[in-house]
Amino acid sequence: MSLETRPLNAKIRTGAGKGFARRTRAAGLVPAVVYGPHLEKPLNIAVDAKETKAAIRTPKHMNTVLGLNVDGKQITVLLKEFQLDPVSKELLHVDFIDVRENEQVKVKIPLVLVGKAEGVTNGGILSQIRRDLEVWSLPGAIPEKIEADVTALKIASSLHINEVKLPAGVTVKSSHNFTIAVVTAPEVEKVVETAAAAVGADGKPVAAAAAAGDAKAGDAKAADGKAAPAAAAKAPAKK
Repeated sequence: MSLETRPLNAKIRTGAGKGFARRTRAAGLVPAVVYGPHLEKPLNIAVDAKETKAAIRTPKHMNTVLGLNVDGKQITVLLKEFQLDPVSKELLHVDFIDVRENEQVKVKIPLVLVGKAEGVTNGGILSQIRRDLEVWSLPGAIPEKIEADVTALKIASSLHINEVKLPAGVTVKSSHNFTIAVVTAPEVEKVVETAAAAVGADGKPVAAAAAAGDAKAGDAKAADGKAAPAAAAKAPAKK
């Protein structure tokens, strides 16, 4: 079974430099390069901007396998990188990588968590650490997404890459067993309870009664202090 591709026409690009690139874009084309280990040297081409965007308008987006028609010859490629104008968002440049049906290529695949974690049912919070995975895959086996089941995750437990079931033909080349998702305990809001004030014999809180007593004592002292100078002023001077 041959590899299924999306067609995209291309032209050999002989010129170089900013001036040539501007003229290419003015003609509705975009400067592009095809590179890969099986090519003697990078292939300079030009592609139609609208056709390029339409070619990757699939569920796989940039991981869509394309069949470049270059002067009657077909080259199987993936769109690896692109450059957009920061203001107009027009396509300025495209990099393609040459791929072979029987050789794995490195791609990024969206990672989707499925299932309801047991820890979430018990009040925990599920956090996704990685949104995509860098994997190696045969061009014809590149998946739209990779699903990771989190149903068994309990509070304070995590899911690692070695626990994720990968689609056939897809591998992760990493020496680190990195974390995919984790369930944490919810943050408990601390409520400070104010101790009830002790009640005295008169039914008033002891603290309040003490404060009132201190206030009265202070008032009495202040009154005595004021009365003493007044009495001294009224007393007749001794002859």
